[in-house]
Amino acid sequence: MSISLSAGDWLSLFLHYMVLSLLSVGGAITTASDMHRYLVDSQGWLSESQFSASIAIAQAAPGPNVLFVALMGWNVGLNAGGMPLALLGMTIAMLGIMIPSTTLTYLASRWGHENRELRGVRAFKQGMAPIVIALLIATGWILATGAAYTWSDWPIWSIAIVTAALVWRTRIHLLWLLGAGALIGWMGWI
Repeated sequence: MSISLSAGDWLSLFLHYMVLSLLSVGGAITTASDMHRYLVDSQGWLSESQFSASIAIAQAAPGPNVLFVALMGWNVGLNAGGMPLALLGMTIAMLGIMIPSTTLTYLASRWGHENRELRGVRAFKQGMAPIVIALLIATGWILATGAAYTWSDWPIWSIAIVTAALVWRTRIHLLWLLGAGALIGWMGWI
């Protein structure tokens, strides 16, 4: 696929990702449908397979979830003319998706720290704690049930419950528990 991009097109890509950055409350992956609409349907800068492969490769790779944005920018640049433009596309996409949300997070956390004694800030923090815990439990549940575990897999469920209790009630570092789980799985005990 070969495309031609002007300076205005590169600016448009950057600005589009900046807007998506502020909409990506659940992470950049939550805006993937709009990225598809813009990059594939509206602009035609990526093919359907390039879009899908960008997400699949980034999700399979170790590292942050946002890497798929870099791959999309990379592919737009490759389609526009090769390696130098691929680097430009990757940089534009990543800066566009990272600058607004990072800046907003920094400013909000700084303001919250400076005003931590305000009643509204304390109430917000106390109100967010159960929501975050519920979201973590929901994510864990989806991951566990998505793997088709049933109640007959009681060793797996018991390890999960014991691990949750240890994290909750002790100061054992989570990495030690992950290592223990890896060792138990490697030994074939579950």
